Amino acid sequence: MEQISSTDVRRVTGWSIALSILMIIAGILAIASPFVAGVVVTRVVGWLLLFSGVLHLVYAFRGGGVTLVLWEILLAIAYAVAGFYILANPAIGLATLTFVIGLYLFAEAIFEFAGSYVTRHELGSGWLLFDGIVTLLLAFLILGTWPTSNIWAIGTLVGVSMLFSGISRLMMSSAVRRIAA
Repeated sequence: MEQISSTDVRRVTGWSIALSILMIIAGILAIASPFVAGVVVTRVVGWLLLFSGVLHLVYAFRGGGVTLVLWEILLAIAYAVAGFYILANPAIGLATLTFVIGLYLFAEAIFEFAGSYVTRHELGSGWLLFDGIVTLLLAFLILGTWPTSNIWAIGTLVGVSMLFSGISRLMMSSAVRRIAA
């Protein structure tokens, strides 16, 4: 088994710390300007849908029966049309994504409530109930103010996620560096 040197650990954790700081900065910027961050996320989703359409089209001609080929071509068209539409109309795409995330959070809250009920006699099941309540409140906050919530919801959620991911990554990288020193 190969031994990892402290120089290697410092180099790797240095890159991880740098990435963490960039994530924290990006998270703060997204929170400070949630509409811009939301439009950026919407554009990324549009490009991903467009790319998925191309992949479905390529996959359609890999072989198989006529039904499979036609199905893959129809999927390719659906993905490509959705991707083009979102890229051409990012504000409408952002509103749609915001609504879908609100619905997703509502469904997630229902599942968390069900999970907390099923595990109500288990230690820690109250955390599922707490998660369900917070998720339901967030869903109501997004859906109750929709379509104006598209101005802040996606950008804020992405920003908070990036901020906390950056902070946790920074703490982990710093701990590894201290242990290795």
